[in-house]
Amino acid sequence: MQNRRLLALPLVAGAAALALTGCATSSSSGSGGSGGSDDATVRIVASTNVYGSIAEEIGGDAVEVTSILEDPSQDPHSFESSAQTQLAVSKADLLIENGGGYDDFMTTLADASDTEADTINVVELSGLDEGGDSEFNEHVFYDYPTMVKLVADVEQRLTELDSAQADTFERNAEALTTKLEDLESQTAAAKEEVDGDEVSYTEPVPGYLFDAMGLVNVTPEAFAEAIEEGDDVPPAALNDTLKLFSDKTVELLAVNEQTSSPETEQVEEAADQAGIPVVGVTETLPEGEDYVSWQQANIDAIQAALTK
Repeated sequence: MQNRRLLALPLVAGAAALALTGCATSSSSGSGGSGGSDDATVRIVASTNVYGSIAEEIGGDAVEVTSILEDPSQDPHSFESSAQTQLAVSKADLLIENGGGYDDFMTTLADASDTEADTINVVELSGLDEGGDSEFNEHVFYDYPTMVKLVADVEQRLTELDSAQADTFERNAEALTTKLEDLESQTAAAKEEVDGDEVSYTEPVPGYLFDAMGLVNVTPEAFAEAIEEGDDVPPAALNDTLKLFSDKTVELLAVNEQTSSPETEQVEEAADQAGIPVVGVTETLPEGEDYVSWQQANIDAIQAALTK
């Protein structure tokens, strides 16, 4: 069964007649952009504000970034395109998508706009999807080595689009890479303390972070897969999941705060009743956070839960 994906709903006609407002984060002009930009600013469209945050930090004032999904209260698995979004894509110099089927709406938008902008597909960049029979976890934005690769790729693409700002892009990319490497160091240190601890999640959103910390997910695959797909959970899978908490098998439960179902609520209640810490995770940045601060909060929350 395929993982539940972000949905691409019908595009709204008349995009070209609308001005780009709202979700775009604007900045002052650079000095050599190309593509759809009229003022030399490099325009970037990212599928979510996770990637938009990274692009902004590297590009600084030389870029204008539109993050299509940025509302922390929105279920990122349901998306409705707008004329505003279509216009942003049509004017973009660079597109950033997660890939792996997670945000197929980006392909739909790009095809509809006839954009000539290059696209960074982060799943392809990661090299983590090796195929085979096992389900691939497309939430690669929780994998810090992949984000280091992304920073390097964005820097290279921006330098090609605006060579006059190459030094700025390089400096910003180096600073961000240092921060990401610090996150990697923290997870490596945590692994020395919690390696092998068993944990559970409602969906595999934090799976790569759990792996980096040496945590072992023991959630029944049928449960997590059904939740991610939006399907009914098989009764046996639900019972086996609930048993993890009644038997106090796991050290924590991670819950995707942007989705909810009767089954996830039942599991969270079981964890609460058993006194097992519940950690909330998200697929987009909470308001006021950048990528690094968001992930630092995730690491801190997991470590705090494991030391209770």
